[in-house]
Amino acid sequence: MSKQEKKKGKNTSNKSNKIVKFLWIVFIAIILCTASIFTLIATGAIGYTPPIEDLENPIDKYASQVYSGDNELLGTYSQSKENRIYSSYDELSPYLVEALVATEDARFYGHSGIDVYAVGRAVVKRVIFQQESGGGGSTISQQLAKQLYSPPVDDVIDRVLQKPIEWVIAVQLERNYTKEEIINLYLNKFDFLNNAVGIQSAAKVYFNKKPKDLTVEEAATLIGMCKNPSHFNPKRRPDATKGRRNVVLEQMYKSNYITKAELDSLKQLPLTLDYVRVDHKDGLAPYFREYLRQVMTAKKPDPDNYASWQKEQYSLDSLSWETDPLYGWCNKNKKADGKPYSLYTDGLKIYATIDSKMQTYAEEAMKEHLGKDLQPLFDKEKKGRSYAPFSSSVAKQADSLIYKSMKVSDRYRNMKKEGYSESEIVRVFKQPADMKVFSWSGDVDTTMTPWDSIRYHKGFLRAGFMAMEPANGQVKAYVGGIDFKFFQYDMVNIGRRQIGSTIKPFLYTLAMEEGMTPCDQMLHVQQVLITEDGKEWIPRNANSARIGEMVSIKWGLQNSDNWVTAYLMKQTSPYSFVRTLHSFGITGKIDPVVSLALGTPDVSVAEMAGAYTAFVNKGIRSLPTYVTRIEDTHGNVIANFEPRMKEVFNELTSVKMLDMLRAVMDGGTGGRIRWRYNLRGPMGGKTGTTQNNSDGWFMAFTPRLVTASWVGGEDRSIHFDRTAQGQGASMALPIFGLFMQKVYADPTLGYSTEDQFSKVAGNPNPCAGAATEEVLMNAADIQQGGGIDDMFN
Repeated sequence: MSKQEKKKGKNTSNKSNKIVKFLWIVFIAIILCTASIFTLIATGAIGYTPPIEDLENPIDKYASQVYSGDNELLGTYSQSKENRIYSSYDELSPYLVEALVATEDARFYGHSGIDVYAVGRAVVKRVIFQQESGGGGSTISQQLAKQLYSPPVDDVIDRVLQKPIEWVIAVQLERNYTKEEIINLYLNKFDFLNNAVGIQSAAKVYFNKKPKDLTVEEAATLIGMCKNPSHFNPKRRPDATKGRRNVVLEQMYKSNYITKAELDSLKQLPLTLDYVRVDHKDGLAPYFREYLRQVMTAKKPDPDNYASWQKEQYSLDSLSWETDPLYGWCNKNKKADGKPYSLYTDGLKIYATIDSKMQTYAEEAMKEHLGKDLQPLFDKEKKGRSYAPFSSSVAKQADSLIYKSMKVSDRYRNMKKEGYSESEIVRVFKQPADMKVFSWSGDVDTTMTPWDSIRYHKGFLRAGFMAMEPANGQVKAYVGGIDFKFFQYDMVNIGRRQIGSTIKPFLYTLAMEEGMTPCDQMLHVQQVLITEDGKEWIPRNANSARIGEMVSIKWGLQNSDNWVTAYLMKQTSPYSFVRTLHSFGITGKIDPVVSLALGTPDVSVAEMAGAYTAFVNKGIRSLPTYVTRIEDTHGNVIANFEPRMKEVFNELTSVKMLDMLRAVMDGGTGGRIRWRYNLRGPMGGKTGTTQNNSDGWFMAFTPRLVTASWVGGEDRSIHFDRTAQGQGASMALPIFGLFMQKVYADPTLGYSTEDQFSKVAGNPNPCAGAATEEVLMNAADIQQGGGIDDMFN
């Protein structure tokens, strides 16, 4: 070899050595640089890594759930659209786990957060060879890290650092959690759209199931969404979603989770959903759920937050804060970190007393009565009247009443904030607009002026109904209105209306406590009472039977006779009666006037139901109980709620009252319960109708249930003109009748016509001690004519 060749070879060797040396330097520099970057990320010097406490509790926002007494999910409370319900790994279908691993991370159980092989494959195929089908390198742990801690970034440097940050967090997650826990976190975190955040909500929304009950093809559908939930949305893009589902099934076959025969069979199945729309306005017991939300999140009353005309409400709320353990529960109780509970993010499990079947029956009964029977009668009566749906007595004020309602609407308030003048707002309200309105046949899309829509919706009669067990106060059914989407005002606990003759049993109770009996008699003639200011009060009577004859006190209640009631009012004082009403649980200011005897106070449906429990419980009143217990996200019981009872009257009085209230059903004003609805078994109750038929009430009880029904217009001036349709026996009684037919027909509920009222020791005679001589009214006290127009039945 010549010197020149040797020199050339030596130069080539030196050049190669330099290249190799350079490559090694570059490689080591890259390694050191990468190591430095990861070290800086891990220590928090650059980028972002969560503190250890965040890693220990990476998902801190779970929706709270409300379960019925029979363990059915009634609804959830969530922050914004984070309707995430916690699900443990044990509650997952194995198909979910298999589909997720097979599709997103086949070597999931073999790596520690980063799949080096997958990363290398992705770099070679996607970066070097520009192959879009090169596959991704992200593991399930990395995807979880991205979901938990990677906010959207716009800065170039942040984007470059984002992937290394995810790798570091993924490794930290693997150190803190088992593989099963990481899968569970992933599925709990993922947003499946349509307000289905987390696998529990997704299974409910798309298939109306719990995660553990999902079939293999349903699991594959949900896991397929993880690639791109917007594109693979089964509700909007079923064909694309089915194709993606089949890809997941193929991956499951490749990973030996299903056989070839199963794959071929499953791929042929149609995409079948059982879609359940998640909206707090939909579903069972929406009025109850909203009331529960308001009560549990209530804050300690501050007088500065109440207007001058709300002093009474401030007093009531303050009393509730002190005496009701459920009122303000979230703010009165603290978590381990000292913070109050959040109903929207702490994943509480609230076990309500509501029975899902009884709630369904109550909602059905209201719809059947009002939608099929009562509303058509009301519409027929008002048809063709320019002042409809108002009564003729306010015909000239109809427009002003609509105007008043306009001023409390959201549309009006928003336009006021935007600076519109009054005339401009009225002009807008009288311009046609596209809108959705209520009808008993379903929502209707139509064009109507907002002004006319107010009048239209006022034309629907409203109702409230509650059923509770007297023995423990547990509320089994709660229907605050006819449709929560359109009429959100709760007529069970929030609304208060005059109670008419349903007040009479409370006065009769006072009379029985003072020694009278159902068999005591009086002369049935018009009564004259003197008010505190010396004026005469002469109540009218709808009952024209037995005038001038001797009648029993029992007959008076059975027939809701105003003269007998006025006679009893004479035997006591309005002040004593007010104290009696408060002892029954009637709250608020009650004026001690003689006309109180005919039902002038405004009372809620819930208070009335609670008050009537005393007639079943031998004089002991049960306050309504809405919740039995509350659990945290992990199932630990953090609150129990016991029945709250109070003695109102003695057992002997209870015998007398039960005897009279049963007579109301057995031949009195509540008699159509027997002959129209064919309901048998022991029952008691009372009808009630207020002035001008503005309110129809029916209170009823069996040995194991107490119910309160109210029906009326949104405004008191919206009512039937004829008492035949507007009385409580026509407006409110049928809801109870239809409800109890359904309850008795369902043997799984355990209520029976064979149930009997509890007997008092010794089984005393209700008429023991009755007056042996007839009670005669002094003729000088009997005055004819005069009186006021107020007449309550």
